[in-house]
Amino acid sequence: MLQSSLVRKLMAGIFVAGVFGNLANAADDILPEINLQKSPWTVIALEKGFFKDEFDKVGTKKITLIAQGAAELLGAESAAVGSGKGDKLAIAQRMVYPSTVHRINGLNTVIIWISEPSNRYRTPILAAADNDKINNIKDLEGKNFGSSRISCYWSSPFESLNKAGIPFDSRLKKGKVRHENIDNSNIAIQAVIAGKTDATAAHLAAPAFTGSWLSGKLKVIDRPADDGVYVNYAGRVTYVANKIIADKYPQVIKAFLEAREKTREWATDHPNEAAAIISKELRVPTEVALFQITHLGQWEFMGGEASAQEARKSIKEFLRYYIANGDDILTQKSLTDKEVDEFIDGKFFAGGSHSIYKTVR
Repeated sequence: MLQSSLVRKLMAGIFVAGVFGNLANAADDILPEINLQKSPWTVIALEKGFFKDEFDKVGTKKITLIAQGAAELLGAESAAVGSGKGDKLAIAQRMVYPSTVHRINGLNTVIIWISEPSNRYRTPILAAADNDKINNIKDLEGKNFGSSRISCYWSSPFESLNKAGIPFDSRLKKGKVRHENIDNSNIAIQAVIAGKTDATAAHLAAPAFTGSWLSGKLKVIDRPADDGVYVNYAGRVTYVANKIIADKYPQVIKAFLEAREKTREWATDHPNEAAAIISKELRVPTEVALFQITHLGQWEFMGGEASAQEARKSIKEFLRYYIANGDDILTQKSLTDKEVDEFIDGKFFAGGSHSIYKTVR
């Protein structure tokens, strides 16, 4: 009996120590505050309490939305995912092509979410509406094209121009369309309207372009192919997180993704109320805000790709295409298949430990 009593006390002590040990570990894993991009969906999530609902569950009490200034360059948000402490940006949204290039260049990030395939409306080639000399893609031969190099505004027209037989100039090879790198979207679009460049490519639902599009200053002269590499692979949206945060605070990442799903569903069901929130918080006209929700090329409210394997396949496929066709960045440096596999953080996809996706297993 004495031995049995001693064993019971010992086991109880181990149990209590285990419980308090686990609580201590859990406390260590709490991220008390987080900085996120200020965007159409995040302002809704904050206003409607979706962030609070999800982040409260994991102990993250302070949520700060950081706006990207009009003068900032494309890619600034990815570079801000730097410290691994959440004091800059914990998570950033970019399309998969630039996200991958940033990873190749040494940014310590992982993809925590990737969208379903893109579509023909996401990144059309644009010319000034009053430019009578540019009416289709063939008219761009010998002309100047201005856009950000590490973005969809290059990767989408790169494929379209190749298929049309008038590829971009590059550092490695002379082409038939001169590309001018312009990392500021406002400058890129004004250059087209003013006739300083002949064409650009853009997400029409991006704030820098929506006003000019709705006011009739631009026209579409070409769209990416439905069966193309861009639409199916390179044009997907991603959310990337600093790897330190993804590894140490996976519950925070999951809370972010759960809040996004709730916001996406609510905004789709209540577009006018959602547009009013966006208009107020981002200081854009209501018609612009509504366009950012309802336009066929919008990306803020897209559905996600549940399969980590499909996500990895999409990156491998577009890397193969762009390398084979002379991409002057990826031909110099790329990712191995193993590095791509590691870039997609499987714990946030179907079957993973912190997945938001429902599975039959």
